[in-house]
Amino acid sequence: MVGASGRRRLGLLALGLVAAGGLLMGACSPIYVIRAGIAEAKILAARRPIPEVVGDPATTDETRGKLALVLEARTFAIDSLGLDVGDSYKSFTQLQKDTLAMVLSAAYRDRLAAKTWWFPIVGRVPYRGYFSLENAQDAQEDLERDGLDTYLRPTAAFSTLGWFADPLLSTLLRYDHVQLVASVLHELSHNHLFVSGHVRFNESFATFVGQVGAIEFFCRREGGGPDTTWCRRAQANWRDAQRFGRFMDALVTDLQALYAEADLSLDEKLRRREEIFEAFRARFTRDVQPTFEAATYTGFLSTPLNNATLLSRMLYYHRLDDFDRTYAERGEDLRETVDYLARGVDGVDDPFDLLEAAPAPR
Repeated sequence: MVGASGRRRLGLLALGLVAAGGLLMGACSPIYVIRAGIAEAKILAARRPIPEVVGDPATTDETRGKLALVLEARTFAIDSLGLDVGDSYKSFTQLQKDTLAMVLSAAYRDRLAAKTWWFPIVGRVPYRGYFSLENAQDAQEDLERDGLDTYLRPTAAFSTLGWFADPLLSTLLRYDHVQLVASVLHELSHNHLFVSGHVRFNESFATFVGQVGAIEFFCRREGGGPDTTWCRRAQANWRDAQRFGRFMDALVTDLQALYAEADLSLDEKLRRREEIFEAFRARFTRDVQPTFEAATYTGFLSTPLNNATLLSRMLYYHRLDDFDRTYAERGEDLRETVDYLARGVDGVDDPFDLLEAAPAPR
């Protein structure tokens, strides 16, 4: 396991993992590594210091304001949250397209188990990143021919966990103020704490830090406050994320019970999982979606349901209520909560064991 401080940079995440980790050691196909490395090198070569971009007369007022907000969020991450962010997000890269890259996941059809790929330093991870849509689709077809569920999705950002000075990518500027700050804090939290081989914890932890960090940022900053629009939006986003996380945890629990029935054939399991999917789609539309305050999570309905799509979502929404409970136990002090988790990860086999779980029902 990997804690914070000097050991935080023991890996790469998502596309950064592929582009840099693969170059460190021949972890997979040489062609795959070379393509990813070239794409990452282009991103790094195109970096410009954010103050330079802000001062450029060609920069629009909207972009200038959002870049200034990013620098403020970065300072907040360091001074208020105590995150070790390295040199990330001091620069900006303008991409030539709206999507940074594609992330491909796969899972076995009869159990909630992801196919994983091994990379040096970080170990096994449940995705691969592609900077070419055609290459991603070819890989997806290969996995489906092997009988696996797949999920191919775009990504707008990634973290190299401090191996490189990650720039802010232009793809993030389409977000509103709250989403932008939450995304910056999410990615910077990866620099601070990364637990090798525990992707679900890493991403759910980053979701927690990003969402709750945005609340503290907008509700406590100078010129902000609890009655401001952005503060209320940040609070609503976090409540929505927890609602969606609870819904996803319930869906996963029902599927795990089905897959555990050893006497069922594969065809019967697949038939019955479709019944579960349909029931949860109806539940989402009827009971969950009307409760959202700021988000919609329409992707749950528009994306085909299978084990790969579910596991990919669960990377970011697992036990968010328990993260929030742990935060409350520490006086709603995000810095103290992050410190507690970073201190404890080396002493447990599963970092989720550090969370304040809900009391068992009597």
